[in-house]
Amino acid sequence: MAIPTEDHPIAYAKFEGVIPQNQYGGGTVMIWDKGTFENLKKDPSINLEKAYKKGRLKFFLSGKKLQGGYTLIKMTSGNMKNNWLLTKINDKNADARRKSLSTQNKSVISDRTLEEIREDKKTQLK
Repeated sequence: MAIPTEDHPIAYAKFEGVIPQNQYGGGTVMIWDKGTFENLKKDPSINLEKAYKKGRLKFFLSGKKLQGGYTLIKMTSGNMKNNWLLTKINDKNADARRKSLSTQNKSVISDRTLEEIREDKKTQLK
């Protein structure tokens, strides 16, 4: 499931540590993956903003962990209308993903687990 949030400063893309519970976003922050994405159809006439408004985006991820084709589909019923489902397209990356993601519980920038980040006093915001 994917849930939209407000925009964050680009500097947050490099932050890993602990935000105090009494502050907005409180908790342990890990950078689980990083990479790039591109329009899956590679057709310049397909506008990602229009696809977003229609509620169906297809894209290709080139991350350290997530790779291959994905689709985001906006939910349209009930009290989950602002939520999206992230589905993996069945491509050559699908089988490798199933085998490896369950064991990849470490940060791509520090190689630490959530527990190791939480215990590191140098990465705790005041």
